[in-house]
Amino acid sequence: MKKILGLLVSICFLGMFPVYAQNKDKPAQAKPKIPTFLLLIKEQNIEGPQRAWWSSEIDLSTVEAKLSQALDGYNYKVIEPSELKDTIKSERAFRTVNITEDESIKLAKLKGIDYVVLGKAVASAGSRILDSNMRSCFANVTVKLIRVSDGKVIAYLDTTASSPHTDLITGGKQALAKAGIELGEKIIKALSQKGGK
Repeated sequence: MKKILGLLVSICFLGMFPVYAQNKDKPAQAKPKIPTFLLLIKEQNIEGPQRAWWSSEIDLSTVEAKLSQALDGYNYKVIEPSELKDTIKSERAFRTVNITEDESIKLAKLKGIDYVVLGKAVASAGSRILDSNMRSCFANVTVKLIRVSDGKVIAYLDTTASSPHTDLITGGKQALAKAGIELGEKIIKALSQKGGK
C-alpha cells in the first residue's frame, strides 16, 4: 500500500513539473501603472482664512478629500500629503498658499506624479431662508487639470454647490463637500475624453 501511495505521489509531482517549468520560462506580466494625482486646492470656508495643506496644514481639505474618494473609486491613486512633507519642507517655493502652476508641476515631477489638480475652493454665505433661522451657504470651486509629463492643461473645470444650514461654518463645509463630489465626476469624465489612463 505504501509503495502504491508513493508511486501516485511521484506521478502527480512529475505530472506537474512540466507545467511549472513552462510557467517559469514565461516572462512575468508587468502590472499596468496606476495614474497618480497631486491635489493642490486651496480652500476658504465662510469667514475663515485660506488654507492649504502644503503651506501649513497636514490634512487634505474638504474638497480634496471628496475628490480623493472619487478618484480612488476609479482606480487612480492620490498622493497623500505625508508623502510630500520632506520635499515641501526642503523647498521654500512650495510652502505658499498661492502655489504657481510651474511650482506645482515641479513638485509633481520630483515625486513622479502623473497629474496635478490645481485650484481654489471658496464657500460664502447667502441670505436668510424665508420663515426659518437657516441661511444659504454656497461653494465655488475652480481648478486646472494638468498632465505633468508635458505640463499641458487638460481641462479647466468649475463646480458650484449650496447647502442651507443654521451654522454658517457647517453649511459652508457641506457645500464644499458637494462641490468636491461633483468635481470628481468632472475630472473622471475629462480624463476619459482625453485618454487619461
